[in-house]
Amino acid sequence: MIILENVSYTYNRGRPDVCHALHDVSLEIPDGSITAVIGHTGSGKSTLIQLLNGIEKPDSGRVLVNGTEVTAKDTDMRALRFRVGMVMQYPEYQLFEETVERDIAFGPGNMGLGESEIKERVFRAAELVGLSGEELKKSPFELSGGQKRRAAIAGVIAMEPEVLVMDEPAAGLDPKGRSAVFELIRTLHLKRPDMIIIFVSHSMEDVAATAERVIVMNNGSAVMNDETGRVFSRGDELKTIGLDVPQMAVLCSRLRKAGFNIPEGIYTVEAAVENLKRVLIND
Repeated sequence: MIILENVSYTYNRGRPDVCHALHDVSLEIPDGSITAVIGHTGSGKSTLIQLLNGIEKPDSGRVLVNGTEVTAKDTDMRALRFRVGMVMQYPEYQLFEETVERDIAFGPGNMGLGESEIKERVFRAAELVGLSGEELKKSPFELSGGQKRRAAIAGVIAMEPEVLVMDEPAAGLDPKGRSAVFELIRTLHLKRPDMIIIFVSHSMEDVAATAERVIVMNNGSAVMNDETGRVFSRGDELKTIGLDVPQMAVLCSRLRKAGFNIPEGIYTVEAAVENLKRVLIND
């Protein structure tokens, strides 16, 4: 479990351009969950996730990851960063090795693992993200944009972290690439049900299709932290802080107002289709 207790963080403290990024944030993220973090630009999303593996340290409060206090002075930060894998925006810009295989092996190699274990991890990670043996032998710069993104993600997965944090994992990709990345997240959840997966996204449709829980950030505060359906059922509140809701949630809300017997909390295409079938059959 991830726990934040009364966490605050300020950029440029003592300067004219001071920015209070987080204000007294307390929340929990349970084991084995896929949690999305949403909010308008400047709401504190990226700062929040950068606290989880010590990229940033809070001014006050505590951050605990599976019992390890990230904020403690004696915490082994190197070991923590193997346990909390971070995929930043546009991670393909960090690819640098001669082959994709060597790039994916870089992280496990830094862990001090033996050659056979590194090779096993590389092939497991490549298989998970859908890269073939032939693609592993290529230079990463010969891959398509979507393949590069998956190769970069594989490099983090190969370290087999307890927590996987992804900042806008589908940013800049075409629809096919976006679909592949979020399908990968769902596959990882099935293969590693114990792993906590956290991702930041501006796309409510991707959040609706993938996340089990949603944290809503607004002006440096966590104003919601709940199951996805419960969060999207508060559409009016989300709109007041500048966020949209999935189109299916909007459609179902309009149908309820028109007198159709469709329950609250419907926000995906699949659930909407099932409920519309039921309503039409009963009518």
